[in-house]
Amino acid sequence: MISYTPLFRTMKKKHITSYRLEKMGFSRATYYSIQKGNSVSTNTINQLCKLLECNVTDIIEYIDEDKE
Repeated sequence: MISYTPLFRTMKKKHITSYRLEKMGFSRATYYSIQKGNSVSTNTINQLCKLLECNVTDIIEYIDEDKE
């Protein structure tokens, strides 16, 4: 399972709100979709990395559900 928890940690660490992310050009609908845990394209991950000036691992992480 892909988790977006690192994204929310990164945003908090960088003091970037969803409102500010939207003002930077990121879709509000896509942000809400991520909050619900829906999958997004690699283009979306790329856009987040660019806007937040971070790496992919600061946006998503893989969690092996079988090991939990």
